[in-house]
Amino acid sequence: MKIRTLIVDDEPLARQRVRTLLEADPDIVVLGECSDGAQAVAESRRARPDLMFLDVQMPVLDGFGVLNALAGRELPVVIFVTAHDRYAVKAFDVHALDYLLKPFDKARFSAALDRAKTQVRQGNAAALEERLQKLLQTMAGDSAPSETGRRLERLMVKSGGRIFFVRIDDVAWIEAAGNYVRLHVGKDVHLLRETLTALEKKLDPARFVRIHRSTIVNLERVRELQPVFHGDYVVILHDGVELVVSRGFRDHLKDALAQAR
Repeated sequence: MKIRTLIVDDEPLARQRVRTLLEADPDIVVLGECSDGAQAVAESRRARPDLMFLDVQMPVLDGFGVLNALAGRELPVVIFVTAHDRYAVKAFDVHALDYLLKPFDKARFSAALDRAKTQVRQGNAAALEERLQKLLQTMAGDSAPSETGRRLERLMVKSGGRIFFVRIDDVAWIEAAGNYVRLHVGKDVHLLRETLTALEKKLDPARFVRIHRSTIVNLERVRELQPVFHGDYVVILHDGVELVVSRGFRDHLKDALAQAR
């Protein structure tokens, strides 16, 4: 079985280094090289590689952006390549994902390649996808505000064996479902294994506000706040969805809406 491989790096010398090392391996066929994230997304969609050497730090669309853009598609086994991002390296270690720290030697490269080849042949996609999901959530700010002040920007959800990347900005509202949450995105609903309270801590409080013990709403999707009876309110979204505001969260919502003006 030939392992179809794509090389993605904005540095020509780095791409050449990886290609030269790969050419010595009879199990590998190099599909091509990409010098930026946009090319990588287009070529991945066209050629569907088994393995990708993916540079983390690229202008415009970085390595994580490439994975984000490949929403709803089967992801290849990925070996991340990075120069000096110590936060990324720590994340790769934590989530058991392989990486090459530039400059890397032949022995380190061979070890990473051998592990990747094993993953491709075993077809253990589910375990790999789970690790990639956790990594992307980490790099997007998954664990409350990071020391850099970043908030969660995207979520990876799985449905029917496929992976979907959901931009937080596209989520209109979120509801609790036991140990899961339902993300309402337009007419679609995605189920994510996460409690509402845990997810709330990772969201930007200036944009996402708890209006009920089981509901969080995106303020940018709110059309109006309408009183009903006994001092209760309902939130009406731009698509006409009506959500109940419980009394305990009513004042908090009013303050958030006032500040958002």
